[in-house]
Amino acid sequence: MLRVHFTAEDLGRVRVAAGPDHLWELSNSVQTLQRRDGEGVFGPWRRWVRPRLPANCRDLSPLLPPHGSSPDFLTPTCGDGETFQAAVDTLVRTPEPRLRKDLERVAAARPLPGWTQALAGGDGSALLRLGQALRAYHEEAVAPFWPRIHAHIDADRIVRLRGLLDGGTEGLLAGLGPRFRWRPMVLEVDYPVDQELRLDGRGLTLQPSFFCWPTAITLADDALPPVLVYPIEHDMEWNVPAADGRGDGGALGQLLGHTRARVLRAVRTGASTVALARLLGVTHPAVSQHMKVLRGAGLVATVRKDGRSLHVATAEGRALMRSCERGPVGETHGGRPEEGLGAPMRSTPTSPQRRS
Repeated sequence: MLRVHFTAEDLGRVRVAAGPDHLWELSNSVQTLQRRDGEGVFGPWRRWVRPRLPANCRDLSPLLPPHGSSPDFLTPTCGDGETFQAAVDTLVRTPEPRLRKDLERVAAARPLPGWTQALAGGDGSALLRLGQALRAYHEEAVAPFWPRIHAHIDADRIVRLRGLLDGGTEGLLAGLGPRFRWRPMVLEVDYPVDQELRLDGRGLTLQPSFFCWPTAITLADDALPPVLVYPIEHDMEWNVPAADGRGDGGALGQLLGHTRARVLRAVRTGASTVALARLLGVTHPAVSQHMKVLRGAGLVATVRKDGRSLHVATAEGRALMRSCERGPVGETHGGRPEEGLGAPMRSTPTSPQRRS
């Protein structure tokens, strides 16, 4: 079990990272790729990715095994919005003392390949080799799915915001999931080893992660800025073949229509299935069908919490709404103006509602 010890000052210094972190997602995905559990969520992704990985990606497996500790220097950033290349540049500039300390700690628990000895010494060729492996892996396993990853993190952040508004920082911490237990002033987290993390007024960054599985992760060195990486809820319909951008291109065309445009507007800042059904005057199954099409086009993400679904427009969905609001829809989509997202709303007959 991991126990995170808070002070009163720390409660005022808890933040949720602004978005997904490139290197945390990469590191977590390398570990998840090697696991066998979570088949319902990650099985199709694993089968899609494995045959596409270049040979040099094997360098990452010993550093990021499915179980056991990993070097802290592989995740030097935390959802601060920088590009993947900038994150890798930060990593390969890791000072030699940090490289050596982290790799000696990992090597004490399990053998590492010979080339990591040069890496521990800050050898330029070894750092270049690591950077090339990270870039090759990212290109095939993470980058094609980044819009979906970002959409899920955006949706999770809205869930966390609601927890914060309803119950303050303690409500935020208590609502992280069944593997977390808030016992003032300690956050208990299901963890493979016993570890104590004392914040001592430094605060805590909560980093939501798409590929973190199945438990939360923190850094081994508690002297580093405190971060707790936690797994988010997944939309089980995230589509592997379409995520690489080579889909049939027809999903966006299906969006043209009055009701679906209203649905997309309504989830700009998040809405539940129940709320959408009431707002639009349609049945729950009808909302679910609209969501399926919107998710397939990458315009909406869905997260489930406490038996309810929360739907949130993705960055692509919000961009589409903005583009339609700037000018005539017919010019944007080539369809009839009254059918697009910029069209005036018309009343919709009320249909009987059903519980989903």
